[in-house]
Amino acid sequence: MSASYSVPQKRKLVTALPGPKSIELQERRVNSVSRGAGTLVNIYMDHGAGAILVDVDGNQIIDMGCGIGVTTIGHANAEVAEAAAAQAAKLTHTLFTVTPYENYVAVAEKLAEITPGDFPKKSILVNTGAEAVENAVKIARKFTGRRAIVALDHAFHGRTNLTMTMTYRPWPERAGMGPFPGEIYSVPTSYPYRDGLTGEEAAEKTIDYITTHIGATEIAAFFVEPIQGDGGIVIPAPGYFKRISEFCTENGIVFVSDEIQAGIARTGVWYAIEHHGVVPDLVTTAKGIAGGFPLAAVTGRADIMDAVQPGGIGGTFGGNPVSTAAALKVLEIIERDDLLGEAKRVEKALWARIGDWADKFSVVGEVRGKGAMFGVELVHPGTTTPYPEALTAILKHATSHGVIVLDAGSWDSVLRIMPSVVISEELIDDAASVIEETLRALSGV
Repeated sequence: MSASYSVPQKRKLVTALPGPKSIELQERRVNSVSRGAGTLVNIYMDHGAGAILVDVDGNQIIDMGCGIGVTTIGHANAEVAEAAAAQAAKLTHTLFTVTPYENYVAVAEKLAEITPGDFPKKSILVNTGAEAVENAVKIARKFTGRRAIVALDHAFHGRTNLTMTMTYRPWPERAGMGPFPGEIYSVPTSYPYRDGLTGEEAAEKTIDYITTHIGATEIAAFFVEPIQGDGGIVIPAPGYFKRISEFCTENGIVFVSDEIQAGIARTGVWYAIEHHGVVPDLVTTAKGIAGGFPLAAVTGRADIMDAVQPGGIGGTFGGNPVSTAAALKVLEIIERDDLLGEAKRVEKALWARIGDWADKFSVVGEVRGKGAMFGVELVHPGTTTPYPEALTAILKHATSHGVIVLDAGSWDSVLRIMPSVVISEELIDDAASVIEETLRALSGV
């Protein structure tokens, strides 16, 4: 993609990482910020543009994580910043449920247009992905009159009390933080690399578990991530979601696609569930929708969304005027600049550059992904045993050499690569070269 950025789109290191100013800031941080708010790497950022971040010491760093999928259209997009500033100069807050404003309505109208399904849809706007998931739970329970909620193994749905209960692994998200809400169930999913099942076979395993352990008529909602982000970029086998969706319809269960990480153009379509040919009842959106401003949404069938009584859902800052102004500009840019097409370009470039890693490096079990959302599963050579130490080594080497990548996976053994869809092939190649230095050492080649 040809574009002009305020920061040159190349990696450039002028100090060791972390640099002296970052080290000083880290000392201040230790004395003032809870250690519970841990960070991947203690390099403090000052500004950025496109796919490059610049730290406080002037180092230019390739961002292959996007704040976990938030800056999909690139850092500090000038048009988004301008739209947010213009709105901030006019109106920053009234609370939509007290005195409403047009931006909120316009975002809801746009979400009805871009989410899957040609039926009437409505939305509620909130602040975060976890808040969107919590509201989807409330809406589904109100609509069905049921209480049980089902999520998939390896899922991540948030860190609030309810959503961390829906999140699969205990560490670090929920260790020592109980008690937890009841009627939340984790069920087997499709994980082709590890289970070897077809989508239909995996779906029947899921359904059998529900039938024998929970009871389909007890379930209000079935939550799925079409591509599990924190779970390790797990993409269920073809046919899995189709059968699960049919099962939900047959049993009056609200089928919810949690698109907080995979949605908003990241995978080459508006919402990743489209890759599976399935239309969900409800969709949750967050992260990439507003270019870094806090905004999230629940969108879905109008009859389900309208099941809640007035005042039953909402929040003080949900659908804030500035965040919604930013979101409208982000959605405009995605369409105008064909960023769905750019995500497909990034996918093609990633496959071309890293798609053979499982053949070249013995510690790589599988490379998988869609659009600008890839995972590299790391294993002990000759086995499928997770290799978390390999991931630790890659992250340490990459971040110290100016490449930000992410960890993932239930065993902390999946390298997660989630760049902006405007990243160049040159930056992809450079970042991959840095990662390969560790892969070669670990594989002994």
